[in-house]
Formats: sequence, structure tokens, C-alpha cells
Amino acid sequence: MDTDTFYTRRMLLRYSRQLVAARRLARYDRLTGREGSVDSATRKAKRRTMIERVAREIMENLIFSGSENAVVQEVRGRLSAELGEELVFRYPPDDMDFKIFRPGAEGDELELAPGEKQAVMGRLWDVTLKTVDATML
Repeated sequence: MDTDTFYTRRMLLRYSRQLVAARRLARYDRLTGREGSVDSATRKAKRRTMIERVAREIMENLIFSGSENAVVQEVRGRLSAELGEELVFRYPPDDMDFKIFRPGAEGDELELAPGEKQAVMGRLWDVTLKTVDATML
């Protein structure tokens, strides 16, 4: 009977020491600012991935299809404000690639040059990322 109580006390003493050590480590992490840093980094990476996925979906499907979605309207409004003009995005029926047009002086539409198109697409991506980031919980 004494042997069992000896081992039980010894186990409880070890467990107590482990708890004290864990509390010390937690206090040290809290004081040094390392508390939850791994979890925070993981959450930020997951959020960034989700934002990029949603932004890609918005760009690929909604902007070029002329959707009336509130987020798409906000993205278009911000892009127009940054560029100073309203651009038209289209997939012509006879072409495999989309085209970006700017309104002309006489009501016609002028296609953007390839360099301008790349610059607009870069700005569109940035604006879409910022808008999605601001609207996501």
C-alpha cells in the first residue's frame, strides 16, 4: 500500500512541476510578445489566400461579365476614380482574349494598347485585393 501512494505522490509532484513550468513559459511568452505569433501568422496567411481566391473569382467572372454585384461596382468605381476615366471590359465573340476599351470623343470606343492594358490589369488587381480585404470579415 505504501508503494502505491509513493508512486501516486511522485506522479502528482511531477505533474505539478510541469504545470508550474508551463505557466512560467506562458508568462514569458506573454511578456516578450511571442504569445500566439504562430497562430496569428497562420491566420494571416489563410486570410490572404482566401482574399486572393475571392479577388481572382471577381476578376475572372464578374468584372468581365458586367455583373451588378455591389463589390464589383465598388471595384469599378475605385478603378475609375484612380484612372480618371470609365473603362469598358469585354470578351468579343470572335476573340479568345478580353479587351479593354476607353470611351472616345465621338462616342466610339478605343482599344487600349497592350502596355496600357497590362498597367490597367495591375491596378485592377490591386484595387480588387484592397476592396475584398476591406469587405471580408
